[in-house]
Amino acid sequence: MQFKDYYQILGVAKGASQDDIKKAYRKLARKYHPDVSKEADAAQRMAELNEANTVLSDPEKRAAYDSVGAQAWAAGARSGDDVRPPPGWNTGYEFSDGGGADFGPGGEGDFSEFFEQMFGRARAGARGARAGGAAPTPMRGQDHHARIELELIDAYRGAERALGLHGVQVDAQGQVLPQERTLQVRIPQGVKEGQLIRLAGQGSPGYHGGPAGDLFLEVQFRPDARWRIDGRDVTQRLRVTPWEAALGGAVQVATPDGKTVEVAVPAGSGSGRKLRLKGRGIPSASAPGDLFLELDIAVPGAVTEAQKAAWAQLAAAYPGFDPRRA
Repeated sequence: MQFKDYYQILGVAKGASQDDIKKAYRKLARKYHPDVSKEADAAQRMAELNEANTVLSDPEKRAAYDSVGAQAWAAGARSGDDVRPPPGWNTGYEFSDGGGADFGPGGEGDFSEFFEQMFGRARAGARGARAGGAAPTPMRGQDHHARIELELIDAYRGAERALGLHGVQVDAQGQVLPQERTLQVRIPQGVKEGQLIRLAGQGSPGYHGGPAGDLFLEVQFRPDARWRIDGRDVTQRLRVTPWEAALGGAVQVATPDGKTVEVAVPAGSGSGRKLRLKGRGIPSASAPGDLFLELDIAVPGAVTEAQKAAWAQLAAAYPGFDPRRA
């Protein structure tokens, strides 16, 4: 994934004030606006400037970006470099829909893969201003978004989880301060990756007596070498012995839901063969997923003389067998 150094794109220091960021953005926006610029890459540069400004002009997004970007900067990464962030690098950070980003000329444009990975479904937004002199109108608070990591078993069984979220708050003097909170969240059975869990009233407070916004938690599953997830289907590796693969037989399998089932391995199976357990993927009232067991033949070593003799006898039983022959 290409890292985006938003400070480098806007040409400001990492400790730049919000006013410095606004000035830098407006100066560059006047230079690269596609309607007036003669630069060949004006449209691309304008899109990058809009994205950088969307993040750095929003205290919540900027705090999350600074936190996860620290590792990349420490490693010497610059904008455009390919980076491999650690699992869970972008989870638990809370930000609102509308952070006051000043898009200025050129509009919002498209966001990069880095932005999508970092902020999920959250977008910069804008609130309509009331007419001058009009009475304050009750307004609903902004919705917040955060990405959370769950274990696959949570999707099978449902769960209650205490989730820690990182955000920011602005004090009476206008200073941006870190804020952390813990919420007790009910994870519904059958939740899948990318699904949004809505917590009503857990977003920003309303304005002038309006209701609070909601908090949307975007689900992703913690990486686990034991299985792959595709929608509601789950693929799990099943290691079998050479004789189980050749002769067939019943084997005990621990499935992602924490249960153990007996599975019949067909005789003559090879590595990579998939056995389908219908309806044993991520549950759903209408269309549950399937569990696929991908066979992996585990070859034991030959250590003792008896083991070596057994392998030699096996080799003698298959004269002319060449696994490398097409």
